[in-house]
Amino acid sequence: MPPASPPFTFRSIALPVFLPTLLFSTGEGAILPIIPIAAHNLGASLALAGFVASMVMVGELAGDIPAGWVVSRIGERASMMGAAFVALGGILVCLAAPNPWVLLAGVLLIGIATAVFALARHAFMTTHVPLRYRARALSTLGGIFRGGWFIGPLIASAVITATGTPQSAFWIFAVGCGAAALSLLVLPDPERAAHAADPARAAARAASHAEHHGLFRTIWSHRAVLLRMGSGVALVGAARSARTTLLPLWALSIGLGEANTALVIGIAGGVEFALFYTSGHIMDRWGRLWSVMPCMIGLGSGFVALAFLHDVPGRTAWFVAVVLVLSLANGMGSGIVMTLGADLAPRNSPAAFLGAWRFAGDGGQAAAPLLVAGLTAVASLPLASGAIGVLSLLGAGILGRYIPRYVPHRPRAAREASELA
Repeated sequence: MPPASPPFTFRSIALPVFLPTLLFSTGEGAILPIIPIAAHNLGASLALAGFVASMVMVGELAGDIPAGWVVSRIGERASMMGAAFVALGGILVCLAAPNPWVLLAGVLLIGIATAVFALARHAFMTTHVPLRYRARALSTLGGIFRGGWFIGPLIASAVITATGTPQSAFWIFAVGCGAAALSLLVLPDPERAAHAADPARAAARAASHAEHHGLFRTIWSHRAVLLRMGSGVALVGAARSARTTLLPLWALSIGLGEANTALVIGIAGGVEFALFYTSGHIMDRWGRLWSVMPCMIGLGSGFVALAFLHDVPGRTAWFVAVVLVLSLANGMGSGIVMTLGADLAPRNSPAAFLGAWRFAGDGGQAAAPLLVAGLTAVASLPLASGAIGVLSLLGAGILGRYIPRYVPHRPRAAREASELA
């Protein structure tokens, strides 16, 4: 009988898993609210600035397919280090950009690197974290990303104020990528440590890799769940990424300054960060649906309300209030996409499935900023906000129908028995 593996503790993954993620996401958070402004300063129209900002999500979508292949073959740590260096290349392109189109290429490269980095952490947590801790662990990972997106804009606000140029935010990301790569070199490899602690699972995973058929075979094998659950997750991604593009554009359209825009979005990130563990606790104790529904209904209601507040008196105060409501709703869904993907993925070799799963979610993330840019160009920014709100409410309906079918909540005793089987 094989020896029992040591009990899981959050302390065992705190530094080697969460620290590189925090460093990378802090840099990413510094540039996300600044990309539309940097594009506008290079001569882009409001619609083109939104299109350039959308390339982060388009790059993530394009990177999901190769990310599943890369992570399953070279491991999580090597994939993350490679992603950090690719992101550095994209940053250099952005800093040297003479026009919005070159900036667009750099942002696209950053998006591809982000896809690989995020999938590597997701695959590790899916494989090595026990089911009864899964939602809390993945919500914590989501919270770490949100922590970076909270810290990054605050640092960017201070740096932009000191330098007078929004392009300086890209240097923050460069420092974050370099620090993340260094931490991955210095800290222990959690994947190797997990295999050493549980050789039986490592052997099973290796055997699973030998039978691996690739991403497209995985998509076909899981086509029903990817079509049904994936469509709902795509709308979750759409609502979240629309915030990244629409809110800076809204601030620009009402005359909010660059530093104030970064400050407001940074404070909103703090609200999200404060709720990440609450979201995971709710999912582990009462089920995934109790986190999804408040998140999507809150996002949908917030976007619909924002559509009517562009030209009202005190519009800046209303904007800040709605941003905080959207952050509260989004924080309640922290980690939900990663948790659902982990619930549905093959246990021993999740990377290929997670590539397909993230492709579905990132498809919504990539499409929403393009929808915002298109509706802004042909109609207005308030109409774009209202459309995103309606899509968010539709996503709540889809997931409310299919989560009980594919991810039914089980009592704690049943979950523990499943893990021991």
